[in-house]
Amino acid sequence: MRLAASTPAEHRGMSRDGVRMLVATTDGLVHARFSDLARFLAPGDLLIVNTSATMAAAVDGRSASGRPVTVHFSTPLDDGTWLIELRESDAARARVTGAAPGDHLELPAGALRLAYRYPDPAADRLWAAEVSITDADDVDVPAYLARHGRPIRYSYVPDQWPLAAYQSVFSTEPGSAEMPSAGRPFSKDLVVDLVTSGVIIAPIRLHAGVASLEAGEKPLPERFRVPQPTADLVNLTRSARRRVLAAGTTVTRALESAVDEGGTVRASQGWTGLVLGADQPARVVSGLITGWHDPDASHLALLEAVAGRALVRAAYAEADRAGYLGHEFGDSCLLLPAI
Repeated sequence: MRLAASTPAEHRGMSRDGVRMLVATTDGLVHARFSDLARFLAPGDLLIVNTSATMAAAVDGRSASGRPVTVHFSTPLDDGTWLIELRESDAARARVTGAAPGDHLELPAGALRLAYRYPDPAADRLWAAEVSITDADDVDVPAYLARHGRPIRYSYVPDQWPLAAYQSVFSTEPGSAEMPSAGRPFSKDLVVDLVTSGVIIAPIRLHAGVASLEAGEKPLPERFRVPQPTADLVNLTRSARRRVLAAGTTVTRALESAVDEGGTVRASQGWTGLVLGADQPARVVSGLITGWHDPDASHLALLEAVAGRALVRAAYAEADRAGYLGHEFGDSCLLLPAI
């Protein structure tokens, strides 16, 4: 996207659900507002949402030489370490270079030791790090971040916004390093409108890691959970030939990770390394609500896995022409391919 939203919608004089929404179908493209969502869905459609809440995952640190750094906490690993990313400064895109295994970083009331590069020694972005905390009796990183952290932000967001600006009405389980932003435009009133119009809403959880992937980088494994009631609803909806819609790429990844060889969704949890694309199309998600991502982002391959390349490219071309805003505080798109 050429244009990025630099402030939340509610600080641009509108409600969260007042952002623009481009509805892309095989019959054409329609400009609307997110508050109009119920108009484009039908009774019996199933909308899956992500209940993961955003953590205050950015913390100021200092290297052993005294160099200031910003630490982005991403994801806890099974060996007790945390995935982190090191940045030169807040809102800066430049990564810290020259770090090595064994390096120590000072944090407010804590410290890090870089253990190894992730996911392999050739990687140059993420580190697995051992965390120590001095203002608590145990190493509870989410609680530590709640005391000392702030939301991760990038250069297109010049001002710091409170953590509440990075949550959705569905956010209940802290664990995402960056906001699952497709759910942000939902308001409580809109949820009521959807339910009373006959749309069914069900939850999954996927804790999103740092999303600042470079061009061509594939998404890394993430923790997810698809509960049994949601799996049952998906299977019932598909058997009734109704649409299963995902509120975001995180929902799509989680749901598609729970599909067995026969095409049935099973209750599942753990890690998913699923990468959807042209060679791995979506099997159960038949529609998608999404924000606008950079054209070279890996998210686009996932969108095309649901809606097809032609519809996604047509939507992006129209959004650019009409000046839609991208990134987490931006406008939305509803992709409804033929089923």
